[in-house]
Amino acid sequence: MAITEKTIKLLWSNAAGRCSFPECKEKLTVEQAAEFAPHTLGEMAHIKGRKKGASRYDANQSDADRDDYKNLILLCPTHHTLIDKKENEAKFSVEVLLEMKICHETYISNRLSAIKYSSLDELKDSICIYLSENHQSWLQYGPLSEIAKRNPHSDTLYALWLSERLTTIVPNNRLITTLVKDNQTLFPRPDQRTVAKFLTHASSYEKWVQDEIPYEAVLRFPAEFEQLIMES
Repeated sequence: MAITEKTIKLLWSNAAGRCSFPECKEKLTVEQAAEFAPHTLGEMAHIKGRKKGASRYDANQSDADRDDYKNLILLCPTHHTLIDKKENEAKFSVEVLLEMKICHETYISNRLSAIKYSSLDELKDSICIYLSENHQSWLQYGPLSEIAKRNPHSDTLYALWLSERLTTIVPNNRLITTLVKDNQTLFPRPDQRTVAKFLTHASSYEKWVQDEIPYEAVLRFPAEFEQLIMES
C-alpha cells in the first residue's frame, strides 16, 4: 500500500500545511517542496510506525490503515525526527500524537470562528489580506505564471503549485468563506450574486483539490468578486 493522493491533500489542507507539533506551526511549503512533491517528503509522519521496528509499530494494523489519514500527522523535519527516535517512543505515544493532531487541526478550524463586523469596509479589509495572498500565489506559481510558461513540464514546479494550493489557497478560501457568510448582510443587494459566485467557486475549488470532483466542475474564480473587495 501507499499513501493516496486524496489522503495527502486532506492531511495537508486540514493542517493548513503547518507543523502539528505544539507551539511550532512552521509552514511547510515552498522551501520544502522545491525539490520534491509534498508527498515524497518526510513530514507526513506515521503515528503507528509503518515498518517493523519503527516507533509505535502495530503488527495487527493493516497496510491500508498504516497509510490512512487517521494514522498520519503533518510535522516539520525537526519534529518528525524527534518523535521517531526510539528513546522518545514512550514520550510520544500513539495517544499523545493523536491528541497533538486533533489539537492542531482544531486550532486551524477555530480560525474559522465567526467574526462580526459593523461595516462593509472593515469586512473588505480582512478579506483583502487573504485574497491578496491567493493572488500572489497564483501569479508566482500558477499554471499561467512566467516560471510555469518557461518550464511547462517541470515536476518541481507542479509540486510547488500543489503545495501552494493545499497550504495557502484552500485555507485562505475557507477563511474568506467564513467571513463572507457571517457578514453577508453587509453587502448590498446588487452584490449578492457576485458574493454567491465566490462561495460556489471556493467550495468547488476545494472539492477539486481534494479529488472529489473533476476540474471541469469547478466554477472559475469570479474576477468581479476581487473588484468588489478591492474597491473603496
